[in-house]
Amino acid sequence: MQRAVATRVANGPVADVIEVITEDDPAPRPGWTVVEVKAAALNRHDLWAIRDGGGSPDRFPLGLGSDVAGVTTEGREVLVHALVAPNASGAAGELLDPGRVMLAEATTGACATRVAVPDRNLVDKPAELSFTAAACLPTAWLTAYSMLYRKAQIRPGQTVLVQGAAGGVSTAAIALARAGGARVWVAGRSRARLAAAVQIGADDIFDAGARLPERVDVVIETVGSATWAHSVRAVRPGGVVVVAGATTGATVELDLGRIFLQHVSILGSTMGTLDDLRLLARFCALHGVTPPVDAVYPLAAARDAVARLESGDAIGKVLVDPSAASVKWPK
Repeated sequence: MQRAVATRVANGPVADVIEVITEDDPAPRPGWTVVEVKAAALNRHDLWAIRDGGGSPDRFPLGLGSDVAGVTTEGREVLVHALVAPNASGAAGELLDPGRVMLAEATTGACATRVAVPDRNLVDKPAELSFTAAACLPTAWLTAYSMLYRKAQIRPGQTVLVQGAAGGVSTAAIALARAGGARVWVAGRSRARLAAAVQIGADDIFDAGARLPERVDVVIETVGSATWAHSVRAVRPGGVVVVAGATTGATVELDLGRIFLQHVSILGSTMGTLDDLRLLARFCALHGVTPPVDAVYPLAAARDAVARLESGDAIGKVLVDPSAASVKWPK
Protein backbone atom coordinates (compact mmCIF):
# COMPACT_ATOMS: atom_id res chain seq x y z
CA MET A 1 0.00 0.00 0.00
CA GLN A 2 0.96 3.67 -0.15
CA ARG A 3 0.85 6.22 2.63
CA ALA A 4 1.98 9.77 3.25
CA VAL A 5 4.43 10.34 6.08
CA ALA A 6 6.47 13.09 7.66
CA THR A 7 10.05 11.87 7.46
CA ARG A 8 11.43 14.09 10.25
CA VAL A 9 10.64 17.02 12.52
CA ALA A 10 9.88 20.09 10.39
CA ASN A 11 12.18 23.00 11.12
CA GLY A 12 10.77 24.88 8.12
CA PRO A 13 7.67 24.32 5.98
CA VAL A 14 5.92 21.09 6.99
CA ALA A 15 5.27 20.25 3.33
CA ASP A 16 9.03 19.88 2.82
CA VAL A 17 9.18 16.77 5.03
CA ILE A 18 6.16 14.95 3.51
CA GLU A 19 6.79 11.91 1.32
CA VAL A 20 4.59 9.12 -0.05
CA ILE A 21 6.06 5.69 0.61
CA THR A 22 5.13 2.13 -0.33
CA GLU A 23 4.94 -0.57 2.33
CA ASP A 24 2.98 -3.68 3.33
CA ASP A 25 -0.69 -3.45 4.27
CA PRO A 26 -1.48 -3.14 8.00
CA ALA A 27 -1.26 -6.51 9.69
CA PRO A 28 -4.52 -7.84 11.21
CA ARG A 29 -4.64 -7.80 15.01
CA PRO A 30 -7.34 -8.47 17.62
CA GLY A 31 -9.61 -5.53 18.33
CA TRP A 32 -8.59 -3.60 15.21
CA THR A 33 -10.15 -3.32 11.75
CA VAL A 34 -8.53 -2.46 8.44
CA VAL A 35 -10.33 0.33 6.59
CA GLU A 36 -9.90 1.08 2.90
CA VAL A 37 -9.54 4.86 2.87
CA LYS A 38 -11.97 6.75 0.67
CA ALA A 39 -11.18 10.21 2.03
CA ALA A 40 -8.92 11.69 4.70
CA ALA A 41 -9.04 15.27 6.00
CA LEU A 42 -6.13 17.31 7.32
CA ASN A 43 -6.17 19.50 10.42
CA ARG A 44 -3.89 22.11 11.95
CA HIS A 45 -2.98 19.46 14.51
CA ASP A 46 -1.11 17.59 11.77
CA LEU A 47 1.12 20.61 11.25
CA TRP A 48 1.72 21.09 14.97
CA ALA A 49 2.57 17.43 15.55
CA ILE A 50 5.12 17.39 12.74
CA ARG A 51 6.73 20.66 13.84
CA ASP A 52 6.92 19.54 17.44
CA GLY A 53 7.51 15.81 16.99
CA GLY A 54 6.43 15.24 20.57
CA GLY A 55 9.98 16.03 21.54
CA SER A 56 11.00 12.64 20.18
CA PRO A 57 12.59 12.41 16.71
CA ASP A 58 12.44 8.59 16.92
CA ARG A 59 8.67 8.81 16.35
CA PHE A 60 9.36 9.46 12.68
CA PRO A 61 8.36 8.62 10.03
CA LEU A 62 5.06 9.91 11.39
CA GLY A 63 1.71 9.15 9.75
CA LEU A 64 -0.32 12.01 8.30
CA GLY A 65 -4.00 12.64 8.97
CA SER A 66 -6.39 11.46 11.68
CA ASP A 67 -9.78 12.11 10.06
CA VAL A 68 -10.87 9.27 7.81
CA ALA A 69 -13.90 7.74 6.11
CA GLY A 70 -13.84 4.48 4.21
CA VAL A 71 -14.96 0.89 3.92
CA THR A 72 -14.03 -2.06 6.13
CA THR A 73 -13.05 -5.44 4.70
CA GLU A 74 -16.64 -6.55 5.46
CA GLY A 75 -18.05 -3.75 3.29
CA ARG A 76 -19.22 -1.53 6.14
CA GLU A 77 -19.10 2.19 5.29
CA VAL A 78 -17.64 4.07 8.24
CA LEU A 79 -16.06 7.19 9.60
CA VAL A 80 -13.53 6.88 12.39
CA HIS A 81 -13.23 8.67 15.72
CA ALA A 82 -9.84 10.38 15.62
CA LEU A 83 -8.73 9.72 19.21
CA VAL A 84 -7.15 6.38 20.08
CA ALA A 85 -7.73 5.94 23.82
CA PRO A 86 -6.68 2.55 25.23
CA ASN A 87 -8.15 3.28 28.67
CA ALA A 88 -11.37 5.10 27.78
CA SER A 89 -14.00 4.87 30.50
CA GLY A 90 -16.82 6.85 32.07
CA ALA A 91 -18.99 9.53 30.53
CA ALA A 92 -16.04 11.47 29.11
CA GLY A 93 -14.72 8.31 27.44
CA GLU A 94 -11.60 8.97 25.43
CA LEU A 95 -11.45 12.69 26.24
CA LEU A 96 -9.81 12.27 29.66
CA ASP A 97 -7.76 9.14 29.01
CA PRO A 98 -4.15 10.17 29.84
CA GLY A 99 -2.95 7.71 27.20
CA ARG A 100 -5.03 9.18 24.37
CA VAL A 101 -3.32 10.10 21.10
CA MET A 102 -4.51 11.18 17.69
CA LEU A 103 -5.02 8.44 15.11
CA ALA A 104 -2.03 9.58 13.03
CA GLU A 105 0.24 9.12 16.03
CA ALA A 106 -1.09 5.65 16.88
CA THR A 107 -1.31 4.20 13.36
CA THR A 108 0.05 4.58 9.85
CA GLY A 109 -2.14 7.68 9.46
CA ALA A 110 -5.32 8.33 7.52
CA CYS A 111 -3.57 9.60 4.36
CA ALA A 112 -2.98 6.10 3.08
CA THR A 113 -4.51 3.42 0.90
CA ARG A 114 -5.56 1.51 4.00
CA VAL A 115 -5.35 2.10 7.74
CA ALA A 116 -5.93 -0.14 10.77
CA VAL A 117 -8.12 1.42 13.48
CA PRO A 118 -9.54 0.25 16.82
CA ASP A 119 -12.93 -1.45 16.47
CA ARG A 120 -14.45 0.88 19.09
CA ASN A 121 -13.60 3.93 16.95
CA LEU A 122 -15.82 2.88 14.04
CA VAL A 123 -18.99 4.88 13.39
CA ASP A 124 -21.47 3.95 10.68
CA LYS A 125 -21.49 6.52 7.88
CA PRO A 126 -25.01 7.80 7.16
CA ALA A 127 -25.98 7.10 3.56
CA GLU A 128 -26.81 10.79 3.13
CA LEU A 129 -23.17 11.79 3.65
CA SER A 130 -20.48 11.34 1.02
CA PHE A 131 -17.13 9.92 2.09
CA THR A 132 -15.65 13.38 1.57
CA ALA A 133 -18.19 14.98 3.91
CA ALA A 134 -17.85 12.22 6.50
CA ALA A 135 -14.06 12.54 6.59
CA CYS A 136 -14.40 16.21 7.56
CA LEU A 137 -16.20 15.45 10.82
CA PRO A 138 -13.98 13.64 13.37
CA THR A 139 -11.79 16.52 14.65
CA ALA A 140 -12.69 20.15 13.86
CA TRP A 141 -16.38 19.52 13.24
CA LEU A 142 -16.69 17.28 16.28
CA THR A 143 -15.03 19.95 18.41
CA ALA A 144 -17.49 22.57 17.15
CA TYR A 145 -20.47 20.27 17.71
CA SER A 146 -19.39 19.49 21.27
CA MET A 147 -18.81 23.20 22.01
CA LEU A 148 -22.25 24.15 20.77
CA TYR A 149 -24.46 21.27 21.82
CA ARG A 150 -22.67 19.58 24.75
CA LYS A 151 -21.07 22.53 26.50
CA ALA A 152 -23.12 25.62 25.57
CA GLN A 153 -26.32 23.63 24.97
CA ILE A 154 -27.50 26.20 22.42
CA ARG A 155 -31.17 26.55 21.65
CA PRO A 156 -33.03 27.87 18.61
CA GLY A 157 -33.25 31.65 18.63
CA GLN A 158 -30.09 32.22 20.65
CA THR A 159 -27.26 34.36 19.28
CA VAL A 160 -23.82 32.78 18.88
CA LEU A 161 -20.66 34.80 18.24
CA VAL A 162 -17.91 32.86 16.45
CA GLN A 163 -14.48 34.42 16.87
CA GLY A 164 -12.48 34.08 13.66
CA ALA A 165 -13.73 33.12 10.23
CA ALA A 166 -10.72 31.14 9.06
CA GLY A 167 -10.29 28.08 11.23
CA GLY A 168 -11.79 24.64 10.77
CA VAL A 169 -13.63 24.81 14.10
CA SER A 170 -14.93 28.29 13.33
CA THR A 171 -16.38 27.36 9.94
CA ALA A 172 -17.92 24.22 11.42
CA ALA A 173 -19.46 26.21 14.27
CA ILE A 174 -21.07 28.63 11.81
CA ALA A 175 -22.74 25.85 9.83
CA LEU A 176 -23.77 23.76 12.84
CA ALA A 177 -25.18 26.65 14.87
CA ARG A 178 -27.16 27.93 11.90
CA ALA A 179 -28.58 24.46 11.25
CA GLY A 180 -29.69 24.31 14.88
CA GLY A 181 -31.73 27.49 14.57
CA ALA A 182 -29.32 29.95 16.19
CA ARG A 183 -28.50 33.43 14.92
CA VAL A 184 -24.81 33.39 14.03
CA TRP A 185 -22.47 36.37 14.16
CA VAL A 186 -18.83 36.14 13.09
CA ALA A 187 -15.94 38.47 13.95
CA GLY A 188 -12.68 38.38 12.01
CA ARG A 189 -9.89 40.33 10.30
CA SER A 190 -10.04 39.03 6.72
CA ARG A 191 -12.78 40.48 4.53
CA ALA A 192 -12.52 37.52 2.15
CA ARG A 193 -12.99 35.05 4.98
CA LEU A 194 -15.82 37.05 6.49
CA ALA A 195 -17.52 36.98 3.11
CA ALA A 196 -17.02 33.20 3.04
CA ALA A 197 -18.59 32.99 6.51
CA VAL A 198 -21.75 34.52 5.10
CA GLN A 199 -21.81 31.87 2.39
CA ILE A 200 -21.47 29.18 5.06
CA GLY A 201 -24.38 30.58 7.07
CA ALA A 202 -23.40 33.61 9.16
CA ASP A 203 -26.25 36.07 9.69
CA ASP A 204 -23.92 39.03 10.18
CA ILE A 205 -20.19 39.75 10.20
CA PHE A 206 -18.06 42.21 12.16
CA ASP A 207 -14.50 43.41 12.22
CA ALA A 208 -12.41 41.79 14.95
CA GLY A 209 -13.01 43.54 18.27
CA ALA A 210 -15.92 45.61 16.97
CA ARG A 211 -18.75 46.68 19.25
CA LEU A 212 -21.73 44.42 18.62
CA PRO A 213 -25.38 45.54 18.38
CA GLU A 214 -26.14 43.53 21.51
CA ARG A 215 -24.52 40.96 23.75
CA VAL A 216 -24.68 37.34 22.71
CA ASP A 217 -25.75 34.15 24.45
CA VAL A 218 -22.71 32.09 23.47
CA VAL A 219 -19.19 32.85 22.28
CA ILE A 220 -17.17 30.21 20.41
CA GLU A 221 -13.54 31.05 21.18
CA THR A 222 -10.60 29.34 19.44
CA VAL A 223 -8.37 32.35 18.75
CA GLY A 224 -7.02 33.10 22.22
CA SER A 225 -5.25 36.23 23.42
CA ALA A 226 -6.11 38.36 20.37
CA THR A 227 -9.87 38.02 20.90
CA TRP A 228 -10.29 37.05 24.54
CA ALA A 229 -11.15 40.49 25.92
CA HIS A 230 -13.71 40.96 23.17
CA SER A 231 -15.26 37.56 23.89
CA VAL A 232 -15.77 38.39 27.56
CA ARG A 233 -17.19 41.84 26.75
CA ALA A 234 -19.51 40.40 24.09
CA VAL A 235 -21.26 37.73 26.16
CA ARG A 236 -24.46 38.62 28.00
CA PRO A 237 -24.93 38.23 31.76
CA GLY A 238 -25.51 34.53 32.38
CA GLY A 239 -24.01 33.65 28.99
CA VAL A 240 -21.35 31.13 28.07
CA VAL A 241 -17.88 31.40 26.55
CA VAL A 242 -16.63 28.04 25.25
CA VAL A 243 -12.88 27.77 24.64
CA ALA A 244 -11.29 25.16 22.40
CA GLY A 245 -8.09 26.77 21.20
CA ALA A 246 -5.61 29.61 21.47
CA THR A 247 -3.98 30.04 18.08
CA THR A 248 -2.77 33.55 18.96
CA GLY A 249 -1.58 32.62 22.45
CA ALA A 250 -3.02 31.18 25.65
CA THR A 251 -1.97 33.89 28.12
CA VAL A 252 -4.88 36.27 28.78
CA GLU A 253 -6.04 38.72 31.44
CA LEU A 254 -9.22 37.62 33.17
CA ASP A 255 -11.63 40.20 34.57
CA LEU A 256 -12.89 38.12 37.46
CA GLY A 257 -15.34 40.81 38.54
CA ARG A 258 -17.15 40.67 35.21
CA ILE A 259 -17.16 36.87 35.32
CA PHE A 260 -18.68 36.37 38.76
CA LEU A 261 -20.85 39.47 38.97
CA GLN A 262 -22.47 38.71 35.61
CA HIS A 263 -22.59 34.94 36.14
CA VAL A 264 -20.63 34.21 32.97
CA SER A 265 -19.64 30.59 32.42
CA ILE A 266 -16.27 29.78 30.84
CA LEU A 267 -16.07 26.20 29.61
CA GLY A 268 -13.14 24.31 28.12
CA SER A 269 -13.69 21.88 25.29
CA THR A 270 -11.80 19.93 22.66
CA MET A 271 -12.83 17.11 20.36
CA GLY A 272 -15.85 15.11 21.51
CA THR A 273 -16.83 11.63 22.58
CA LEU A 274 -17.55 8.67 20.35
CA ASP A 275 -21.26 9.17 21.01
CA ASP A 276 -20.93 12.82 20.04
CA LEU A 277 -19.46 11.78 16.68
CA ARG A 278 -22.43 9.49 16.05
CA LEU A 279 -24.79 12.34 16.90
CA LEU A 280 -22.87 14.78 14.73
CA ALA A 281 -23.02 12.45 11.72
CA ARG A 282 -26.78 12.04 12.13
CA PHE A 283 -27.22 15.80 12.69
CA CYS A 284 -25.46 16.57 9.42
CA ALA A 285 -27.46 13.92 7.58
CA LEU A 286 -30.82 15.06 8.95
CA HIS A 287 -30.20 18.77 8.48
CA GLY A 288 -28.49 18.49 5.12
CA VAL A 289 -25.28 20.06 6.44
CA THR A 290 -22.32 19.59 4.09
CA PRO A 291 -18.89 20.69 5.32
CA PRO A 292 -17.31 23.24 2.98
CA VAL A 293 -14.34 21.75 1.14
CA ASP A 294 -11.42 23.79 -0.15
CA ALA A 295 -9.76 21.07 -2.25
CA VAL A 296 -9.28 17.32 -2.57
CA TYR A 297 -5.82 16.04 -3.52
CA PRO A 298 -4.69 12.61 -4.72
CA LEU A 299 -2.48 10.66 -2.31
CA ALA A 300 0.52 11.20 -4.58
CA ALA A 301 0.09 14.95 -4.03
CA ALA A 302 -0.12 14.79 -0.22
CA ARG A 303 2.76 17.27 0.01
CA ASP A 304 0.70 19.78 -1.98
CA ALA A 305 -2.29 19.18 0.31
CA VAL A 306 -0.15 19.97 3.34
CA ALA A 307 1.23 23.07 1.63
CA ARG A 308 -2.32 24.25 0.92
CA LEU A 309 -3.32 23.83 4.57
CA GLU A 310 -0.10 25.44 5.74
CA SER A 311 -0.59 28.47 3.49
CA GLY A 312 -3.56 29.64 5.54
CA ASP A 313 -5.46 30.37 2.33
CA ALA A 314 -7.79 27.38 2.46
CA ILE A 315 -11.47 28.11 3.08
CA GLY A 316 -13.02 24.83 4.14
CA LYS A 317 -11.37 21.46 4.60
CA VAL A 318 -8.34 20.13 2.71
CA LEU A 319 -8.63 16.42 1.95
CA VAL A 320 -6.71 13.54 0.41
CA ASP A 321 -8.48 10.93 -1.73
CA PRO A 322 -6.30 7.86 -2.48
CA SER A 323 -8.43 7.02 -5.54
CA ALA A 324 -8.22 10.49 -7.09
CA ALA A 325 -6.05 10.91 -10.19
CA SER A 326 -5.74 14.70 -9.92
CA VAL A 327 -6.68 17.63 -7.69
CA LYS A 328 -10.42 18.07 -7.32
CA TRP A 329 -11.66 21.56 -6.49
CA PRO A 330 -15.24 21.89 -5.29
CA LYS A 331 -17.69 23.35 -7.77
